[in-house]
Amino acid sequence: MATGQSAFADHWRNLQFHFDTRLHLRLESLIVLLILLIAMSVLSPYFLSVSNFLNILLATSTIGILAIGATLILSSNGLDLSVGSVLGFSGVAGAFLVGILGWPWPFAILGALAAGAFAGAINGFLITRTRIPAFIVTLGMLGIARGFALILAPNGGAIYGLSPEIVFLGQGRPLGIPTPVIILVMTAIIAHYMLAYSRFGRHTLALGDNEAAARATGIAVERHRWILYTLSGFTAGLAGLVFMARVNAGDPTAGLNYELTAITAAIIGGTSLFGGKGSILGTMVGALIMGVLQNGLNLLAVPSFWQQVAIGMVLILAVYIDQLQTSKEKKA
Repeated sequence: MATGQSAFADHWRNLQFHFDTRLHLRLESLIVLLILLIAMSVLSPYFLSVSNFLNILLATSTIGILAIGATLILSSNGLDLSVGSVLGFSGVAGAFLVGILGWPWPFAILGALAAGAFAGAINGFLITRTRIPAFIVTLGMLGIARGFALILAPNGGAIYGLSPEIVFLGQGRPLGIPTPVIILVMTAIIAHYMLAYSRFGRHTLALGDNEAAARATGIAVERHRWILYTLSGFTAGLAGLVFMARVNAGDPTAGLNYELTAITAAIIGGTSLFGGKGSILGTMVGALIMGVLQNGLNLLAVPSFWQQVAIGMVLILAVYIDQLQTSKEKKA
């Protein structure tokens, strides 16, 4: 019996190794997603429908883009708590340029992306130059970005009047595929290549694994961190653009608590909260898990505040499992 258990354990470890090293994907995440899909299918008769799956993909697109930025930051042993607010600020900034100032529609895209990247660049500058902990800097940016979003929006309300070209980015369906899903997939492919196969990704993981060693090998640590936080802000700006286009408005309250969901998705997908390990493919699975969970709870008529409780519990559980995994790897 013991021999059989040992053989099974060896087979399981080999299977995990294949997924972790070849596909950069944690096998457990796929199993959790499968179990969740089966459970929701049993609990709700409306879950297994084409329209509902499209709703899940659309909801996942925004969170998924945010989670990509969170993956890059967490892999480097950093933290960005501002992405939800930066999402809201970016959407309002883009809508402000075309809806209030009357500029041509391309400025909505440029404005949203620039606003996000600018907020991220400020985070990176303060973290690398003033040595203020990332937790404090990004927590402060969380309030600053949300405040500026409310200031730009007239009376703190949503900004309407977006052009059809912008709305297409959130509501279009070329070849039957929602545009936000296409944007998410393209972003994930680029980020996966960057993290898994490029020198930039190797430096990011090295920085998260051991900053002193990374510095000793010649990696420009401060510059690299600044770029990472700028990229995190850029992805938040892209998520803000997609959200703005989906709802056809710049909403200053958009993205509330999204940072928790994005971080949870990244950790569930195999990215370590303690740095040195990250997977964009795993993060996409984690984002789907969060999307299926939220969608299922909505179908089951679970109140939104209980959904926040569920997300918080999942986050704590994911960090606990990651901590156990890290301790096990160190002992090995």
